[in-house]
Amino acid sequence: MNWFKSNGKNAKGTAVATVGNSVENSATSDAGQEGAQATDFTQATSKAPGPPSSLDDPVAWLKSLEPKANPKLVALKRKLHQKVITDLDVGSMARWNSETLRVEVRRQTEVICATENIEGLETSRETLIKEVLDEVFGLGPLEPLRADPFVSDIMINGPKTIYVERQGQMLRTPIIFDSDEHLVQIIQRIVGDVGRRIDETTPMVDARLADGSRLNAVIAPLALDGALVSIRRFGSKPLTADRLIANQSITSEMVHLLSACVKARINMLVSGGTGSGKTTLLNCLSGYIPEYERVATIEDAAELRLQQPHVVRMETRVANVEGNGAVTARDLVKNALRMRPDRIIIGECRGPEALDMLQAMNTGHEGSLTTIHANTSRDAVSRLEMMVGMAGFDLPIWVIRKQVASAVQMVVQVNRLPGGVRKITRISEITGMEGDVLSMQDIFEFKQMGLNEQKVTKGQFWATGIRPVLLSRLEAYGVEVPVELFERRMLMDCKGRV
Repeated sequence: MNWFKSNGKNAKGTAVATVGNSVENSATSDAGQEGAQATDFTQATSKAPGPPSSLDDPVAWLKSLEPKANPKLVALKRKLHQKVITDLDVGSMARWNSETLRVEVRRQTEVICATENIEGLETSRETLIKEVLDEVFGLGPLEPLRADPFVSDIMINGPKTIYVERQGQMLRTPIIFDSDEHLVQIIQRIVGDVGRRIDETTPMVDARLADGSRLNAVIAPLALDGALVSIRRFGSKPLTADRLIANQSITSEMVHLLSACVKARINMLVSGGTGSGKTTLLNCLSGYIPEYERVATIEDAAELRLQQPHVVRMETRVANVEGNGAVTARDLVKNALRMRPDRIIIGECRGPEALDMLQAMNTGHEGSLTTIHANTSRDAVSRLEMMVGMAGFDLPIWVIRKQVASAVQMVVQVNRLPGGVRKITRISEITGMEGDVLSMQDIFEFKQMGLNEQKVTKGQFWATGIRPVLLSRLEAYGVEVPVELFERRMLMDCKGRV
């Protein structure tokens, strides 16, 4: 790790990097608990929102960040960070625990900052000390963004260009890094703590932060204008169905059907685009899985936070620098079948593991869930067929479709619509095969009806009037769903953002 090195030559910095990384999880976890996705479908707060503040205005919020983006202040914090690390006693650090290390670093920071001239930098000495500690233990210039509960995505296009999605709006922030090296060191620090690496030989990486947020990074030589980073934020607490309804992302009737399907062990596919809220919905639906069931989860980067006590979590592993040791999602699905799970949840099907997932659904692991990238529910089924074909078996298309029709009963489509709002736009049932064609019917849908004055999608949730074929399955499991739920009518009129 190069984060604590001064000009790449400081041996003391290297020693601190080794010890400093041991406290990174606790440091980032504390700060990360303040972060939460807050854009409609992905908003997660532990209590109801209070009255609006001036920082709800994007212009006022960006203005509040300007003092922290002063290039002179950024360079000063960088210099003080390197000086703090240089002055630490390497010999004593070997005997320090994480708490002692933090106390000693703060003491050293206070001594060094006491002599600095901060006139004209629009900051206090205590704030400067805190921000230098953020350089040592946190994410440096990104800490103000991570601490904001309304920021759902952070997108970095090089050291001087940082965008965020905040309350559904894409905003360019004044926050900057001192240099591309500064940015790369933060990336290396994050990915190193989760056993991943990024350098010139492996210039792309997927990783997760201590608070559960997901990071994707690309550095030189693939990134031409500086390192590229995307951070997807997640709430500190799982989102509940009540909150989804309050956000007008779903209706109570739709929740009633989906919860009944989970309880009755209906296999479900959650479909949607990037950032539409698929994982958030999957976390919400998991709350209806009985606590006595054993659930196995498989992900590329761990994002799921299921609400059951009996959960087996597994994560794929990329190959090492020699090209060995890779463990794919397909390997983990095969292994999960030997672990006696009641249900298997795959964070995202994106390759040949789709075949193993379908086989698991068809061989006793009913009630399994997975997500897939697709624009519509029918496109989701087509993509699933294509991914099964990637497994390397020359199967006729009718065989694949028959497997899909037998394994998957429900497809839930989630979309991020203009204005940043997330909606469950369609709940569809797969009813079987008609010849060589897979038959589907829509149970609920969201009808878009244009944009309001704030350029936010408005529309209506409707019940289509079609009764699901799987009602008999729900009754067999003792789950009651009144047929009146499916009578054709408007369920909710959405005028824009709540």
